[in-house]
Amino acid sequence: MRFSSVKSLFPVLSVAVVFLYMSSVKWEIQSQEKQLHQVQQNFSLHSALLLNKLDKLEAHLHAVEEKSLKVRYEKKPVKKPAKKLFPNSELFKQWTVELSEDDQRKAEDLFQKYGYNAFLSDQMPLDRELPDTRDHRCIGREYPHNLPTISVVLIYLDEALSIIQRAVCSIINRTPAHLLKEIILVDDHSRNEDLKTQLNVYVSSINEKHPGLVKMVTHPEQKGLAQARISGWEAATGDVVAILDAHIEVHVKWAEPLLARIQADRTLVLSPVFDKVKYYDLEVINYPASAHGFDWALWCTYVLFPQKWYDQKDPSQPGKSPSVMGILVVDRLFFGEIGTLDGGMQVYGGENVELGIRVWLCGGSIEVVPCSKVAHIERAHKPYMPDLSGVMKRNALRVAEVWMDEYKKNVHIAWGVPIQNHGIDIGDVSERKRLRERLKCKPFKWYLENVYTALNPMNDLIGYGVLINDLQTSLCLDKGPSEENTPILYPCHVFSPQVFYYTASGEILAHPLPTLLHDRKRCLIDPGSGRFPELSWCSHNEQQKHMYWDFKQGQAIQNRDTKRCLEISAEQNVENVFIQKCGNQHWRIQHVIQDL
Repeated sequence: MRFSSVKSLFPVLSVAVVFLYMSSVKWEIQSQEKQLHQVQQNFSLHSALLLNKLDKLEAHLHAVEEKSLKVRYEKKPVKKPAKKLFPNSELFKQWTVELSEDDQRKAEDLFQKYGYNAFLSDQMPLDRELPDTRDHRCIGREYPHNLPTISVVLIYLDEALSIIQRAVCSIINRTPAHLLKEIILVDDHSRNEDLKTQLNVYVSSINEKHPGLVKMVTHPEQKGLAQARISGWEAATGDVVAILDAHIEVHVKWAEPLLARIQADRTLVLSPVFDKVKYYDLEVINYPASAHGFDWALWCTYVLFPQKWYDQKDPSQPGKSPSVMGILVVDRLFFGEIGTLDGGMQVYGGENVELGIRVWLCGGSIEVVPCSKVAHIERAHKPYMPDLSGVMKRNALRVAEVWMDEYKKNVHIAWGVPIQNHGIDIGDVSERKRLRERLKCKPFKWYLENVYTALNPMNDLIGYGVLINDLQTSLCLDKGPSEENTPILYPCHVFSPQVFYYTASGEILAHPLPTLLHDRKRCLIDPGSGRFPELSWCSHNEQQKHMYWDFKQGQAIQNRDTKRCLEISAEQNVENVFIQKCGNQHWRIQHVIQDL
């Protein structure tokens, strides 16, 4: 095609291009209009949905506001406290907390099992802080670094797991590591499963951090407290052995004062001062330092230190003591030399008094160290043997037979058994008597005259036990109701309200006999007028108290001053005892020491 022909086509082509372009633009506009319309429709729909949701939200908020106002002004129901399931329990009489009924049952069950609040113990931290109850003179006192090492023995029988754990924890945390040789746990045949499993796990965890620190000794059968302590001593390797109960917590700097005293004198047997831990809430109560004594039944009691301890006016200083309560700290080798404890003792009781007497008689001495404090739980009851009187009597008679010479009769009197042939099996004491000979020990009279001078030797007793009138032999003289002071007749049961003592001076004393020389006594008196006798505190200064009687076995009981006699009615079911003109009535006392 020629160029001129093509040129002539330009106008036609231009119009076509413009037409196509305009068509494209129109289509684009129409497309955008459709999209805009769709967007408008969608917006309208979303707006409607949004407004609907806002309406619902507003209605919900309004309902919530109305409900809130209603709740705010309505009286709320008071939640009733849980019913008190054990109002007579020794635990819940003292421990006044709000517990659910399930928790009350758990707490009471554990209390009956252990004699203390194990439910609370299980919730307390093992490393709880204790109040520092030491005398202020003790707090800043320094001790040598090179003290003897100590092995701590913990004795237990069916103890609560958390109690043992807390004891171990306190010993580790409050004993210098370079002094603590080991902790020895002696299990006297516990039945608690957690003491066979969880305790082992706890001990293993300690020994991972402190290899070999805690050892365990387990008895295949129950051997009693004395033998358990001996087992702990036999396993110990430290220079000094501390034999403790497992229901304790040691205070800060408890060991150093004890170790320093033994470093100065290896023949000492020591006791810390026990703070009381209340059995119901485990609160620690500060106890002041006191010496440890006992009565003639060999039950332990607190007594005064010798007067020179008080004269020095420094209660932080150690004080001499006639005996130990049971917790003791001693040079390990010296303890063996003097015969450890009497393994012939059964279950519980008497072994500590036996040790105290023997230490003093055989070359050692006993001290209480006030700067050493140990917190000790005082149980409400001893669950492994609720009545200890039987084994305690047997153990006391064993001690008397070996160590008390002519004064052993006082132990017989205290337990109400005959002076001769009491019939109670005290076991073989021949080895203990040979020990006394081998150690060349002093007589018991020396102990009374030089150590336990406050103990009443009861040298003037000539009869003891129940008093029975021949007219009614099934009835005994009885102290009567505790709130009154008039004796009566009552069917014989031979327990303490019916036990009387007749002295060489003519007094008729009511049980209990005074332990110490200056303790008060209750005497049977003729008031001088009226028909009835009285029980009153003995007094030598009041002339109106006619308290001396003439009495021979099987004869009348006649007052020396008034010349009236103690008599009863011959009629059955008459419980009165009279003071009247003597009618030749006859009385007998259960046990005679010497001729009446």
